[in-house]
Amino acid sequence: MKAVIFAGGSGTRLWPVSRKNSPKQVQTFGENQQTLLQMTYGRLRRGWSVDNIFVSTGTSQFPIIKKQLCGLPKSHYILEPMKRDTAAAIGLVTACLHKQNPHEVIFTAWTDQYIKEEREFFRLVKSAERLVQKQPSRTVTVGIRPRYPDTGLGYIKMDKQIGSIGPHEYFSVERFIEKPDLVHATKYVSDWQYLWNPAWFVFRADAMLDKFKRWLPGSYRILMQIHRDLGTKREQTTIRKLFPKLEKISIDYAVMERDRHMLVFPANITWLDIGSWRTVHDMLAADDPSHNIVRGKHVGIDSSGNLIYSYTDRVITTTGLKNMVVIDTKDALLICPKDRSQDVKKIVTELERQKLNQLL
Repeated sequence: MKAVIFAGGSGTRLWPVSRKNSPKQVQTFGENQQTLLQMTYGRLRRGWSVDNIFVSTGTSQFPIIKKQLCGLPKSHYILEPMKRDTAAAIGLVTACLHKQNPHEVIFTAWTDQYIKEEREFFRLVKSAERLVQKQPSRTVTVGIRPRYPDTGLGYIKMDKQIGSIGPHEYFSVERFIEKPDLVHATKYVSDWQYLWNPAWFVFRADAMLDKFKRWLPGSYRILMQIHRDLGTKREQTTIRKLFPKLEKISIDYAVMERDRHMLVFPANITWLDIGSWRTVHDMLAADDPSHNIVRGKHVGIDSSGNLIYSYTDRVITTTGLKNMVVIDTKDALLICPKDRSQDVKKIVTELERQKLNQLL
């Protein structure tokens, strides 16, 4: 099985640290000074050999990503000439790995995730691989038991139990739900059928291309043209020319939500999608949300539950501040309630509207 790290995101909810030329995956947010990309690669290296790890990213981000993963051969990078959403990214990866082995099993990993129980994570993914080998037309995923209502995540609704592999039960997937409102997200926490969707998909290359052929026929034809030129002198020229013509749509909308034969393993593990400043705080707060998480210089009185990061020499001082995010960089200052950190993306949109490109 090939594990593919998708590292082409922009991370707008982690502005002002995550920028176009230095996105979140190459930034450090924890105490060990490893970037999100390096943490993901290190995790996979504990379960896969270098030969079985690939990275999907954009050509513009390739130099900085390659510098951070000095042990990964250049041939293990699958480069996109432009952003085209996850269906195009997974389609190109699938076409490239299919060229090497049509029956290759592929696992999709992402750079913006924190996983506490790594051994159980490996066992679940390996169980998914075994299930795909037994039923090669199926796409298998792993869902996370939700620990609290989160309106920034997608959910999976399970149906009936189908079987088990070792201690891991698997179920049919009834449907996917995209980012529900708070009322529904609260309901999902106490309902056994609902799981967070970390987008850990396991599938065989030929089966996924068949799904593209059925539900994204235009993109499938383009992928087949790219597939024809892989390994030839025309490879890079063909990808640069044809990749921008792939449909711009997420893999969830394009394929997963239409697939009525998906299977899911529910998992009781600690998982976070590091997609906002709140989740950075949650990752570092050692299960105590009242802790202040501080990077840089801070003097506080009666302040708790805050994430305070200073990337300058300035001292940040607070009094009576609770459950807030304060991020100070050399050219921008972000202040917002922790529970509004998903809205940071709206700030980036407004900066774009005002053409403040130097802040992007």
